Amino acid sequence: MSVVVEEVRFSLPHIELAAHVFGPEDGQPMLALHGWLDNAMTYARLAPKLEGLRIVALDFAGHGHSGHYAPGSSYSLWELAEDVLLVAEQLGWERFSLLGHSLGAIVSILVAASLPERIERLALIDGLLPYTGEAESAPQRLGEALKARLGVREKRKPVYNDVDRAVEARMRGVVAVSREAAELLAQRGLEPVPGGYTWRTDIRLTLPSLIRLTKAQAEQFVKSVRCPTTLALANDGYIAAESSVTSLLAELPFDIQYFPGGHHLHLNDEEGARLVADCFNRFFSAA
Repeated sequence: MSVVVEEVRFSLPHIELAAHVFGPEDGQPMLALHGWLDNAMTYARLAPKLEGLRIVALDFAGHGHSGHYAPGSSYSLWELAEDVLLVAEQLGWERFSLLGHSLGAIVSILVAASLPERIERLALIDGLLPYTGEAESAPQRLGEALKARLGVREKRKPVYNDVDRAVEARMRGVVAVSREAAELLAQRGLEPVPGGYTWRTDIRLTLPSLIRLTKAQAEQFVKSVRCPTTLALANDGYIAAESSVTSLLAELPFDIQYFPGGHHLHLNDEEGARLVADCFNRFFSAA
């Protein structure tokens, strides 16, 4: 499956980011944020089905066609959140909505909670809380992360003989996806190298985080969201199976909808994309 989209680039003070643009120029402004190790093509099925929105689907730093952070960066959640705001600044958007899947949903929560005056609405897909850590484990975690960072120069990304091999590997990744989903992500995520193809993603994205929010901190960000929010959850995704998250959701004023499918329900097939699009179109038409 091949998709042709409008491409734009943003020159930020520290990096250049790439993005796809969907929808009418006079639509409601929205930045769309993808998941970890994915790219803007995660919205290739969903975005064309959303109505009345001007959607700028970013490649996060280190992903897709965006640049990589300079040496010394850790690709922290707050760095990604700052990039979101810098892109909005270039677009001239004082207030805008956020669409986020997985990691993109987490970054959306952080931005909406910390700068509520900037965010109009949130549309989230199977993402809410980052991985957390408690105080007693922080020294050990930092030590392990520092060792990993020191050893990253010896790490090499896999090289695949052809695109099909890379697609098959992505299908079997940490989060399995359908063949068509893998092909869409590969369309933007692969680059030719001697011997075949490899993923454009910065290898540092696979390193453990230096510091994690505590569970209490992470939950406080979610509880601090003040804008209208809808959350599309996959029956076979991450959140539906977490009893602790389920209890948190019961306390929130979010509109929560459950759909058949896995973590990439909006990308794996047309039916999943249609169900999520119908949900989000109802949500934004009520704005």
